[in-house]
Amino acid sequence: MSALTLVGVGPGDPRLLTVAAVDAIAAAAVVAYPVAVAGGDGIASRIAAPWIGPHQRRLPLVLPMVAEADPRRQAWHRAADLLAAEVAAGAAVVLLCEGDASLFASGSYVLLALARRHPTVPLRVIPGITSVAAAAAAAPGPGPWPLALQQEGLLLRPTPDQPAELEALLERAAAAGTVLALLKLGQRWSWVRPLLEARGLLASSLYAERVGWPDQRLLPAEQVPAAAAPYFSLLLVRQGWPSVLP
Repeated sequence: MSALTLVGVGPGDPRLLTVAAVDAIAAAAVVAYPVAVAGGDGIASRIAAPWIGPHQRRLPLVLPMVAEADPRRQAWHRAADLLAAEVAAGAAVVLLCEGDASLFASGSYVLLALARRHPTVPLRVIPGITSVAAAAAAAPGPGPWPLALQQEGLLLRPTPDQPAELEALLERAAAAGTVLALLKLGQRWSWVRPLLEARGLLASSLYAERVGWPDQRLLPAEQVPAAAAPYFSLLLVRQGWPSVLP
């Protein structure tokens, strides 16, 4: 049946794809995936490579990572039109998405463009494992690193650009008993680390880099120097624990 399925392929390890994701890829005639530039290699396609067969047609979609709105909007529209054309021609199409298909996902913008420009295209979304969940699961000892327990909250945010914004997030999380997950840490780590150190939070924070890839690094934040980190890095900050524990 011709349709478009947005598939979350997880943070990096091909073994973390769900059974539903693998089945959807296997059933597709066309495998689409985002690339930053024409002719480039897509991260999502690299993750899903073991599950893509030689008989399947690949469709790279250029979705530039730029700050300006117009180039991104034009790219989403172009991608939506290409995908709609494939479905209209009778193809079963999957659009691969790194991590989860609904969390900070470029594919979500493409689906929004499709819904507005081609509202009759059948759509399905298959969720994927997030880097945050994968990082917590792979955290080094001495004990487990649960993302949230019972009544605790979990706040996921891109790392702020200014220290004052992060201070406000930490205050908000501490007051609400909420674990803070900061994505896209990157070069901000050079000032985030001293800020956490001043608040006594380094020992209770987990640093993760390139989660799910062979060269992944997961360390207590206190063991990571205050230098620029890779783009694919994140931080989990726990400021306390529930009063009732085993």
